[in-house]
Amino acid sequence: MIFMEIGSFIEIQFPSGKEYYKGNNNIVRLNSGRAAIWHALRVTGCGNIWLPYYQCDSVREFLLRKDVKIKYYHISDDFTPIDLFPAEDEAVLLVNYYGVMSSGRMTELSRRYNHVIIDNSQAFFCKPAETSLSVYSARKFIGVPDGAYVLGKDAKQYAGEYEQCFSSDTANFLLQRIEYGCEGKTYESRMVNEHRIDSEDIKLMSKLTRTILDGTDYEFIKRKRRENFSFAQKIFGSINKLDPMKYYADDCVPMVYPLLIEDDGLLDNLLKNKHFQGHWWSYLLEEIPEDTIEYWISRYVIPITIDQRYGKTELEYIKKVIISSTGI
Repeated sequence: MIFMEIGSFIEIQFPSGKEYYKGNNNIVRLNSGRAAIWHALRVTGCGNIWLPYYQCDSVREFLLRKDVKIKYYHISDDFTPIDLFPAEDEAVLLVNYYGVMSSGRMTELSRRYNHVIIDNSQAFFCKPAETSLSVYSARKFIGVPDGAYVLGKDAKQYAGEYEQCFSSDTANFLLQRIEYGCEGKTYESRMVNEHRIDSEDIKLMSKLTRTILDGTDYEFIKRKRRENFSFAQKIFGSINKLDPMKYYADDCVPMVYPLLIEDDGLLDNLLKNKHFQGHWWSYLLEEIPEDTIEYWISRYVIPITIDQRYGKTELEYIKKVIISSTGI
């Protein structure tokens, strides 16, 4: 006899049936984007992988823990690989930076190589390329403690080997954010969750994360992010030294608006004015030459928040801070 829990207290309830990536064929649900990339590499059957220099070091560290042999390539200022020459049996990771590259652009890039993994961690809604494996990170777009997807041929391979993830023990920061904001005890709680993810091996997506994902209004998220990105381009495009529009298309739903202004003091002023973002992957400033594109964007790009919680009022506020800080 199978026992059922009935009664007692009422838990938080969510709508169901809305999960964006549904089904059981050619899809696997895992605990983190870095783990998803490693899983995708296993599916390709390759032992070596090429990573871009401009990538989160957590991906590199996770793969090295798994004894993966890594080679690196540079990118141009429009995020095109410029020294990527994989052998027949080597995999390639292509990154949809900031979510500003269309599915067509990512598909076109993927056709140049044999064993491709597309990192759509910054582009949750980007249509997967048919000839590649695509990786998605949920928590960059939705309020969940963790969670990732891998889509593509044979994606479910090896999934039966992984343990179940449990995330509720470190998910308290999601509730605290509502009452306390993102600083203080909320930040401390969030870092506990980050430490869990950093130390965790590959696991299956937690039931908590999937429950939240199954009750999320994705059409609202897409609409708001597109509106905010369009407005950010309108007010920042003339001062942005990076072109986020070159491969942008109607199907893009960006994670952030990448603003590049060559001012080392700008980030500190934004932080003082409660815009909680930071330079991505600043560790690269200690590892690569100053004359590289990766150094330039690691030093200066500020990912402007454009997510579904905000609108024109918040973006205008950020603009005022930037003008007062830089005099542009």
